[in-house]
Amino acid sequence: MKESTGYKVFKCFNMMIMFLLMVVTMYPFLVVIAQSFSSEAYIVAGDVSIIPRGFNFLTYQAVMGDRMFWINYRNTVVYTVLGTIFSMMITMMIAYVLSKKRLLGRNALLFYVVFTMFVQGGLIPNFVLVSRLNMLNTMWAVVIPGALSIMNVLIMKTFFENIPVELEEAASIDGLSQIGVLLRIILPLSKPIMATMVLFYAVGYWNSWFSAFLYLDQRELFPVTIYLRNLLAGVTGSQNVMAEQSIDNDFRISANIRAVTIILTMLPILTLYPFVQKYFVKGVMLGSVK
Repeated sequence: MKESTGYKVFKCFNMMIMFLLMVVTMYPFLVVIAQSFSSEAYIVAGDVSIIPRGFNFLTYQAVMGDRMFWINYRNTVVYTVLGTIFSMMITMMIAYVLSKKRLLGRNALLFYVVFTMFVQGGLIPNFVLVSRLNMLNTMWAVVIPGALSIMNVLIMKTFFENIPVELEEAASIDGLSQIGVLLRIILPLSKPIMATMVLFYAVGYWNSWFSAFLYLDQRELFPVTIYLRNLLAGVTGSQNVMAEQSIDNDFRISANIRAVTIILTMLPILTLYPFVQKYFVKGVMLGSVK
């Protein structure tokens, strides 16, 4: 079918808009990469755009040679993996239960769940609760308080509701229990939404820093985002994140060490995203429509 002139013009215009959006989106990222490989003098002078000036790899060596950086990096990986698994389990169970229209008191439970989106306990009550549960200075203080997203529950609930109930009935007739139906029928059919939720939770835990800042005061338990925050805040003295590195005590945080740490922090998420991008788009569209 031959394309009309108007459609060709639209395609060209659309491609130009997409290209401009791509440039606007990529420019800050490219600047950070360029700064991470540039010398401090050029960065301070504002001479670095998307091309490195005064190529410098020493800062990468300095950050990657810092033992505390790798300890905090390992902590972030542990918090992200455990938190994502825990969050997916409780989100899946709550969403599956709420998706059943025959559930007694379903509307009341749904109202209770949604109500928590608008009314929260507050910072001080949360801190007191975590403290009384003896979770201060433990990884559970980072994993548990933010483990459940009500928005994710509602999106997953909507997805479960669209799965034909006849499949569950047939599986029940064949002898599967309710847990068996969930594990062997529902979850295999829910790969798009599961991948989307995994990405949501993983990115949330990976970028999270406030819970650790609030509930942890031991540097060995900090995630890498606190390490980055301390760099950006210019922490010095005994709290300097570079204190354990075998360099002079008067080491000054250079301009590009921030860019280096940002790049090293973003790499895992940037590596993961291409593999779940198609599921991510499906999940976003599902939530926006429903």
